[in-house]
Amino acid sequence: MENKKYPLELNTMPGFAGSSAYYLRYQDPHNDEALVSNEANEYWRNVDLYIGGTEHATGHLIYSRFWNKFLHDIGVSCEDEPFKKLINQGMIQGRSNFVYRIAGTNKFVSLNLKDSYETQPLHVDVNIVANDVLDVEAFRKWRPEFETAEFILEDGKYICGWTVEKMGKRYHNVVNPDDIAHKYGADTLRLYEMFLGPLEQSKPWDTAGIEGVHKFLRKVWRLFIDKDGNLKLTNEQPSPEELKTLHRTIKKTGEDIERFSFNTAVSSFMICINELTDLKCSTRTILEPLLIILAPFAPHICEELWHRTGRRTSVCTAEWVEFNPDYLVESAIEYPVSFNGKMRFKLEMPANASVADIEKAALTNEQAQKWTEGKQVKKIIVVPNKIINIVVA
Repeated sequence: MENKKYPLELNTMPGFAGSSAYYLRYQDPHNDEALVSNEANEYWRNVDLYIGGTEHATGHLIYSRFWNKFLHDIGVSCEDEPFKKLINQGMIQGRSNFVYRIAGTNKFVSLNLKDSYETQPLHVDVNIVANDVLDVEAFRKWRPEFETAEFILEDGKYICGWTVEKMGKRYHNVVNPDDIAHKYGADTLRLYEMFLGPLEQSKPWDTAGIEGVHKFLRKVWRLFIDKDGNLKLTNEQPSPEELKTLHRTIKKTGEDIERFSFNTAVSSFMICINELTDLKCSTRTILEPLLIILAPFAPHICEELWHRTGRRTSVCTAEWVEFNPDYLVESAIEYPVSFNGKMRFKLEMPANASVADIEKAALTNEQAQKWTEGKQVKKIIVVPNKIINIVVA
């Protein structure tokens, strides 16, 4: 090897230009005469959406803009900018755990007892910690130097300290997504990552919090499948309450997807499933559309349930459900009734009731007598569809 010589590679274009302007080549990949034809470029133009980490801002994005502007200047690219919209997704941070070794010993003291000793905090593998409680036997097996470790416990447990920081091997806080998918399923992992917070913010991972999302998916399953594994769907007409719940969710989900607000979309699904469960909904015309709008978030369970309903095509290719605002029109309004600013009871009124009818109903309600007896009504304030406030003296 020492006597062999290798030519110096001077061609940096594939790594510099090629990796920067690849999106133009995608528009016309079989063209042997040019990077991209004018016809193809005029049709596809520039990239609608670029999603990448913040580290791309000082690397790939600068190079792409440089090359795109150069190619635009020489007439190859019809657009001056390579990307229409940029989103930098936030980093999922790790939740690290610590054990506290008493200085000069191989003895470890629990979190809430450590102030009585001189201690040294050490990162510990988060995979042997559950809800900040250390598996002491797993800790002894973790590293040879801890095989003879001793512990000062509190209430029979070793409680670890914790902090939120970047995931990394040096902090022993890396969570293997394969392990999560194996234990909870890929849909749970997908939903939990979206549920953690806004797309563009950094969020701390907490494996303990994934249980709530897993329970949600089990609730979805139970809406369709009974305890014996049979399909529960019926062809009954949906109730107004069921239609209202579904179409409110269709509206919210569609708006949230357009804004890339996936965490609030997941929240709306949770509210929807809870309401449909309380309504004991088993209506096909409600639950099948629900699968279509949930599928982008939890495709595997939705695909399975979609086929169990008798469908032969994929739920992911089903036509998106249209929102109907008529189902959200309220037929009745529940007004909180206050006396001198303090809410005393609630009054349900037709949505189209006049202010005069609302005032009369509030004053003649038998619950109001307790607060008006022996007093003079000075003023009644009605904010339509919101509140009633009665001023007495």
